[in-house]
Amino acid sequence: MIKAIRGTRDLLPPDTDLWNFVEERVRSVFQRYNFHEIRTPVFEATELFARGVGEDTDIVSKEMFTWEDKARAQSEKAQSLTLRPENTAGVVRSYIEHDLGRSGQLQKLYYVGPQFRRERPQKGRYRQFFQIGAEVIGPPSAGSELPIRDAEVIEMLTALLDSVGLKGWTLHLNSVGCANDRAAYNAALREALAGVKDKMCADCQRRAETNPLRVLDCKVPEDQPIIDALPKISQYLDEPCRLHFADVKATLDTMGIAYQVNERMVRGLDYYTRTTFEFTHGDLGAQSAVLGGGRYDGLSESLGGPKAPGIGFAIGEDRMIMALQAQQAAATVAVDAYIAPLGTGMNRHALKLARELRDAGLIIDVGDESFRLKKGFEAAEKMNARYVVIVGENEMKADAFAVKDIKKGEQVTVPRLDLAAALHKQ
Repeated sequence: MIKAIRGTRDLLPPDTDLWNFVEERVRSVFQRYNFHEIRTPVFEATELFARGVGEDTDIVSKEMFTWEDKARAQSEKAQSLTLRPENTAGVVRSYIEHDLGRSGQLQKLYYVGPQFRRERPQKGRYRQFFQIGAEVIGPPSAGSELPIRDAEVIEMLTALLDSVGLKGWTLHLNSVGCANDRAAYNAALREALAGVKDKMCADCQRRAETNPLRVLDCKVPEDQPIIDALPKISQYLDEPCRLHFADVKATLDTMGIAYQVNERMVRGLDYYTRTTFEFTHGDLGAQSAVLGGGRYDGLSESLGGPKAPGIGFAIGEDRMIMALQAQQAAATVAVDAYIAPLGTGMNRHALKLARELRDAGLIIDVGDESFRLKKGFEAAEKMNARYVVIVGENEMKADAFAVKDIKKGEQVTVPRLDLAAALHKQ
């Protein structure tokens, strides 16, 4: 028997009802904030991620699914292609390629779709996983650099989490400064790590040389006391970055949004600048992040594009679903009515009635005239239907139908013209 590849899985009903519920809610929230959907390819040139995400990140150095595309002609070189491990780089690539900045306006874009990383499969982490993300990007003249953009994105996320019903989240906030700040901070970290790196895990020993900032991401318990004693990024922020972060915090304070400043939070990608943030949830264990993001003011230029500051985030949809299931917030889609044909020749009349009710926006399922009525009621209960509508010879003659409320056990007769309205009432 052929099975799904390790690190992937099938999403099946009724779980997919919750997935659809989440995606419908977040699309609705995005619409209220004037975001519009973008769909980029699931694979891109490998160079995009090496330049955008960073060659020394774990994603690029260890986790990407990369292959050589065969040359189309003898004179052409094979191109290195990669399944997207994240989507911000692809969105910015699209922004540059299609000259989306020519309007002079902010581009507020969102996406929903699969990403791919060669990770060790574990709880909440898969090799094919799903992200919901959004980006605000544009020329500086459109105000893309301003702290209000950071605060609005974060505030939108609180509305989004409330909309899907996720409770008990914590917002972690930090600033990683500009490129000059990061260079000074990396130098300070490299110096501080020089005498202690040999006591740390193998990954930290490597990162201490190649990218000291990544040491702060380490989750190895034995390394935490060493990391806690390292210099803090706040000591190396220049005045504009310090003022930017202060403005973001003050705006969140004004809106009543609680947060914790976490100076160890640097995120795992090299393109981040200034504001970074994560929302965590206690039901997810040690790997508690549900979503994360931040500002990436120099990413467009690093990919050969114009100056286009931006800020964005990605929600780990798999992990959000886990958190919702843990708090028993699963939103199952209830069938409004189950139509039970009763007697020979009633199937076609039942289907006609089902069509009328579906056109009225109701969720309808239909039985079969070969079922006994008892079997029809059992089927309706299993699919969590609210009502059973009986379609028999008497009902057809009267053009009115017996409607039974499954939970209350009450049965009434409703004329065809009033049936949709009656079923909409809850």
